[in-house]
Amino acid sequence: MNFQYDVIVVGAGHAGCEAASAAARLGARTLLVTHDMNKIAQMSCNPAVGGIAKGQIVREIDALGGEMGRIIDATAIQMRMLNRSKGPAMWSPRAQADRNRFSALWRHTLEHTEGLDMWQDAVTALVIDQDNMQVRGVRTAQGATFHADQVVLTNGTFLNGLMHIGRVQLAGGRISEPASYGITEQLAAIGFETARMKTGTPVRIDGRSVDWSLTEEQPDEEDFHRFSYGPAPEHPLHRRACYTLKTNERTHEVLRRGLPDSPLYNGQIKSIGPRYCPSIETKIVTFADKTEHHLFLEPEGMDTTEYYLNGFSSSLPMDIQIEALQTIPALRNVQIYRPGYAIEYDFFDPTQLRHTLETRLVGGLFFAGQINGTTGYEEAAGQGLIAGANAALRSQGREPFTLRRDQAYIGVLIDDLVTKGVDEPYRMFTSRAEYRILLRQDNADERLTPLAHTMGLASDARMQRLQEKIKWRDAVIDLIETLSIPLSELENINKMMDELAQAPFAQGVKLKSVVLRPNVRLSQLDAPAIVPQLYELGAQIPRDLYDEVMESAEILIKYDGYIRREQQAADRLRRLEDVRLGDKLDYASITALSTEARQKLIKHRPDTLGHASRIPGISPADVNVLLILLNKNI
Repeated sequence: MNFQYDVIVVGAGHAGCEAASAAARLGARTLLVTHDMNKIAQMSCNPAVGGIAKGQIVREIDALGGEMGRIIDATAIQMRMLNRSKGPAMWSPRAQADRNRFSALWRHTLEHTEGLDMWQDAVTALVIDQDNMQVRGVRTAQGATFHADQVVLTNGTFLNGLMHIGRVQLAGGRISEPASYGITEQLAAIGFETARMKTGTPVRIDGRSVDWSLTEEQPDEEDFHRFSYGPAPEHPLHRRACYTLKTNERTHEVLRRGLPDSPLYNGQIKSIGPRYCPSIETKIVTFADKTEHHLFLEPEGMDTTEYYLNGFSSSLPMDIQIEALQTIPALRNVQIYRPGYAIEYDFFDPTQLRHTLETRLVGGLFFAGQINGTTGYEEAAGQGLIAGANAALRSQGREPFTLRRDQAYIGVLIDDLVTKGVDEPYRMFTSRAEYRILLRQDNADERLTPLAHTMGLASDARMQRLQEKIKWRDAVIDLIETLSIPLSELENINKMMDELAQAPFAQGVKLKSVVLRPNVRLSQLDAPAIVPQLYELGAQIPRDLYDEVMESAEILIKYDGYIRREQQAADRLRRLEDVRLGDKLDYASITALSTEARQKLIKHRPDTLGHASRIPGISPADVNVLLILLNKNI
């Protein structure tokens, strides 16, 4: 039995699983401690991965050598690409998962990761050398002490967790699971700032009690998109549909009747919930003029009758929830497995972190996931991977790994947390990224896999696959830009233009001119009777790379001007990111800075000038003062 490790990860949610996997695969002797080994990577709320901006994060996790993308591909029961009506910078993959298979495959993955051990227990305290303010390990409820100079806390909603169903209150981190006590109080005693947040989850419904004829089916999209850039799963699961339905005025009347007993409105809950995932009672209060709200029945797995009612998160009394559901025609005979509930939990102000997710106050202590004030499996997993990787790198005396805002949504996420902090659960959106044309779901591998390969997270096989994709992508682009098509060979292309209600070509053209026409897709042109040269090249591309290659080439051709302009803007900002601050300046003594700027700089201790420029209250004039003091000309 081993009690000495390089890295200890506390909590086996989505952040903890990625953290432990990354640390072990980087060569650190790693221990993962969790309350229940049968609940690893549990989908506490909706049984889905991805969504707007979140899908990009999962593709980035995969490009960095993480596991979430591969595991959701293998356990998906429905796949959709959101925002198709918009440009490719907005496209976001989303998949329904088989909840139990997702968790089981994560456990199998961790149990077969070399250098990773697991321990089922609750961590009640950290071992901290307060003379050096350095973490040394953890103590557990069962009386075990494990030693490590790097500890990653990924406690999710378990720190002093308290659940609410109407006026009923239950201590716990998740329904039927105990809360975690002791860590918040210990860290607060040594100076950490902590507060409370709230989240919620909907009722779970027995599908046998639903009148499916009164719902609208939302089928799976059958195309090539997946989350992982690696090979497709050998045995993908059969696909299942989701279903849509709506509330009505009678539903809202019942819900309003329950508001006096709602923890959100009777003063029982004092913490802040997620703005962009409101409860059904918040919806009827905030949008009082709306007579209906969309709901989605989502299957929990391949072999279960349990359904998740997306859009009906609630902490209202159980009888009110049931009565309100019965006013919806498809649910008039509804049978539920358990009601929705809200949960309050502790988190720590993320401005107390470095961009590596190591705390500034205690060396070797890292935070990832909801403990940092975020919400969502994907946001948690992205933080977990970065925290776990940096814990391993620190244990080996290697340089830390961070991501800029122009490199990844994960970089945007962490920079927002560390720079701005949070006053409500943070959720990622494409609008949060100023360089979203660069941060597309299709190119995460090109952006991040070389970095991960250098660090040691991405395998040689993954890097070779990327190089193969780029080789064929560039060959397709070269053909598109150089091939001239004479008028005599444009007959079939002009027929296509006619079908697309576009003007035909009156003379020979470059293939690029055809590709740039609105609504023209490369897949339409890749046919022997349309562009035989493209068809011949396409036939040489490996089948498992073909679709990714063609999509990447088409996006780079069609959006070349936009991509170039955004890259130039990102390059200008990067100059500020390259100016290191560290502890070079005594901000308190710089009278040329505004009082607010001095206070904010002392509090946040930014690592770079770019980081300093994004702190609320730091003006361009303050940035110029710092540049002068550093004798830099940007």
